[in-house]
Amino acid sequence: MNNTVVKPANQELRITVLRVTFIVMIPLILFSRSAWMEPEWVFEVMEVLGVSLVIFAVLGRFWSILYIGGHKNSQVMQDGPYSICRHPLYLFSTMGVVGLGLMLGSIVLTIGLGVLTFVILTATANKEEDFLRAEFGDAYGKYEAKTPRIWPKLSLFHTEGEVMFDVKHLKGNFFDALVFLTFIPMAELMEWLKEENLVYTFLIY
Repeated sequence: MNNTVVKPANQELRITVLRVTFIVMIPLILFSRSAWMEPEWVFEVMEVLGVSLVIFAVLGRFWSILYIGGHKNSQVMQDGPYSICRHPLYLFSTMGVVGLGLMLGSIVLTIGLGVLTFVILTATANKEEDFLRAEFGDAYGKYEAKTPRIWPKLSLFHTEGEVMFDVKHLKGNFFDALVFLTFIPMAELMEWLKEENLVYTFLIY
């Protein structure tokens, strides 16, 4: 008989790793200059797409928290965003980071930031699923078998007519959302610093 105790994923560790990763990337973000400025419309299209992705990510995170807030690790949530993928919060977080890369006008930064974020969140998802399998057994196994992990399958969408949400967790997500929204003024500040030649920069695609 296996008596191994499986613990939930350490969310504080996940946040710390993401923060450290972002700090390590700051020099590249600060000292690189988009090679897509000529013609200027290319950069502007990337910027608009990036802002749109960040806003979509914030709204998606709120949507997900309405369903999972207060219920995480206590039940197998399968409605709303959790009907189309098992980790919608990680999906929308990755979208937000990809949006930052696009706002900076760099395909390299977009791919780099997106891949690093996706790898870290996928590792966290692995730990979370180990716990959920141990905690809920066949119930989670059936959900896992039909629902993709992070890349959504929209045809699976379903939801109940009413959703009960936890105000405390919604407030917590509000502050998380502010972090993503700061990407927009931060990208604008980076663009201004580089246009004014206030920092040494090198071209990046």
